[in-house]
Amino acid sequence: MMNQTPAVLAALEVRHVNYPTRFQPVEKTAAEELARLTGATARKAAKPGPGVNLALVPQAWAKSLPKDKANTQGWMWLKIEDGAGEIIADTGALLYAAVRLLANGLTDTLREKLARGLFLPATFPWHRPHWDSCLTQYWRSARNFDRERYVATLAESGFTHVEVNGLQAHMPFEDSVQSEFYPQFYTYTCGFNHFVDTPLTAGLWQPHYLEANLNNLKSLAALGRKYGLKPGVCMFEPRTLPERFFQRYPTLRGARVDHPFRSRLPRYCLAQDHPVTKQHYRAAIQNLMQAAPDISYMSVWTNDSGAGFEHTGSLYVGRNGGPYMIREWRSHENIAKSAGESIARYLNNLRSAAAEINPDFDIFLRIEPFKLEQDHIKAGMNKHVSWEAPSLLVRGYSLPYAHPKYPEFTGAAGGPLQVTIDEQERTVLAESRKQGVEPTLNYSAGSTACYEPLIGVPYPRLMRQKLEAMRDIGLKRISAIGGLGNTTVAPYWPHPAVLRATQFTPEIPIDEVLHQTAAGFVGEKYAKDLTTAWDAFEDALLWQPPVMLFSGFGFTWQRTWDRPYVPDIEAIPAKERAYYERFGCFQHNNPGMNDLGKDVLFNLVTREQGEKARDGFDKHALPRVDKLIATLEKLVAQTAGEPAAQAVFVDLLDRARAFRCWCTSLRTVSAWCAHVYGWLESTKAAEKQKHEKALQAAIDLELANTQELLALLESGRTETIILSALGNNTFCYGEDLPALLREKIRLMKKYRNRKPRIDKDILWRPIPGAKWPEFN
Repeated sequence: MMNQTPAVLAALEVRHVNYPTRFQPVEKTAAEELARLTGATARKAAKPGPGVNLALVPQAWAKSLPKDKANTQGWMWLKIEDGAGEIIADTGALLYAAVRLLANGLTDTLREKLARGLFLPATFPWHRPHWDSCLTQYWRSARNFDRERYVATLAESGFTHVEVNGLQAHMPFEDSVQSEFYPQFYTYTCGFNHFVDTPLTAGLWQPHYLEANLNNLKSLAALGRKYGLKPGVCMFEPRTLPERFFQRYPTLRGARVDHPFRSRLPRYCLAQDHPVTKQHYRAAIQNLMQAAPDISYMSVWTNDSGAGFEHTGSLYVGRNGGPYMIREWRSHENIAKSAGESIARYLNNLRSAAAEINPDFDIFLRIEPFKLEQDHIKAGMNKHVSWEAPSLLVRGYSLPYAHPKYPEFTGAAGGPLQVTIDEQERTVLAESRKQGVEPTLNYSAGSTACYEPLIGVPYPRLMRQKLEAMRDIGLKRISAIGGLGNTTVAPYWPHPAVLRATQFTPEIPIDEVLHQTAAGFVGEKYAKDLTTAWDAFEDALLWQPPVMLFSGFGFTWQRTWDRPYVPDIEAIPAKERAYYERFGCFQHNNPGMNDLGKDVLFNLVTREQGEKARDGFDKHALPRVDKLIATLEKLVAQTAGEPAAQAVFVDLLDRARAFRCWCTSLRTVSAWCAHVYGWLESTKAAEKQKHEKALQAAIDLELANTQELLALLESGRTETIILSALGNNTFCYGEDLPALLREKIRLMKKYRNRKPRIDKDILWRPIPGAKWPEFN
């Protein structure tokens, strides 16, 4: 079995665990964990001694390791017989993972090889969480999230790095004005200005704010070291500076990078080619690394959320910037070339400054924003300056790969449903390697940007297929977007076991991995039932229709669960809508305030798309979820006398119920767009009546759905949703969600019988409290 019993661990007969006197933190952690598992004593030693010797290489402790093996990158070596032997790894996280494999991950066949020695190379020697949602990003206030347990899970699952630049504060300090949403976009992928200052920016942010954030970064880096994970940062850069800065230094003003619809203040970055700017960024990264000298990488996200590069085509206000890069009347091609070359200089400047502290430091650029500049950027890259993307084929924000069940929806790259990789990606990889550049491919392992705000959504076979596809084209660097989420409250989630098996024991078939994982949770008696339920859950995920923005990262920021669904949203007085609008990604003149199919100037859901998605939920997704729920309810009843097994089925049942509530609200959004638009477009009374009846039926369904969600939350038996322990924000519901749902129900009942109406002139409204002057 993969889940080793105490008897199996006792059979190893380990009495002493030795680790070096001059140890790295992970050596001590791994030794103490092995001692805990086996009942042995962990002790420091100047040299190998009787018992199991545990260490990182290069060490004189690897006595039996075949010499030809040590030349590869990313491996572990386990040799134990009669209580003596070695556990060696070349990477800190793999040393801890090796110990955990003894407890949870070796088949009988592999365990039999321990006496002769077991050499396990990592499938992906470089594997990191990327934009780690709960540890550092906008779910960092999630309740019941244990940071240390999470970091240990990363190491055990086969990750090699950890992201550390999360704010200590619930929300960032950013200059703002009345009725502006924009500062909330600075709460994630926080840049240098929120941790350190330089001679250029001294005094712009309060020192107590910087110190708290920097201390949080240092504590996360220390946790990473404890489990052998190399720390790194994921930042939106170049990030804006406040207008008061540019009033003092006007010649340093670079590009305007804010979204002009979501912001009320124009926001600018530094002119990136100015010598003072270059010195500032060198000082910023070095000041950050003085606090954590082993920071090993920086992932640069940009051209969004208050960051951007000058004169690039994807800036929200179009190409613009300071006076030092582009003279007037240049062609788009020449501008793209200059902008791309400037970005490469910016990245190399950061890399060279960081390398003075950590010579192995790497910097990666998220490449999607750069459709026209991409080739010029790549030409300036090298071994330590590289790029990353959800597909090696990306060029701009239009992502490749179609939805497997609804092929008219494209852009599936990097998500849970993209499980194959086109052969063209192998060609791009080969071309990149000719230049000495190793790109990183992003993939999904949790619910970030796909099933937000759900926890523990299982799609283990889909994930395994994607991991194998990445392995088969020869990728060595991969990153899991969003990390693993709140694993603390998802103890029976199969993904960590699948990640671990793919990383260290990929020869074990997925059927066996899942069966043994299930057996460890519920025993052999119910293992087949659990794996069948996981498969059924995964099938329902495959058939869930996409609803643009809502079914991705926008579910919470559109307040999809707590907003009332009525024919005329603005029939509800503004004061009564405020309970949800104040936390949404709304602006007073955003069409999304009164029209579910719109957001700023985007058409999210058309009438036809709404009809198709509604039908997809009704015919395919919801029937599958209902069947799964019925099966799990029977298993819960069947295991009433076996509480350990029953707890697992209760957990999965509640997650299926939460997914059903999630799907049903997405169906309501789709039906609203289908029938409100249909009613408004219809010219015949019979057609209007048909749409009105269907809309009322959708309201009935959503009311029942909200009551089901309320019951699920108030039962308190399973944490199925990310809830902030501190309060609501745009990206995370607070613990008062049940109260918000009750208000939603009240308003839906009160205003459901109004006729459909959308005020399309919402765009031109003044901010609250102001009014336009009268014109003759």
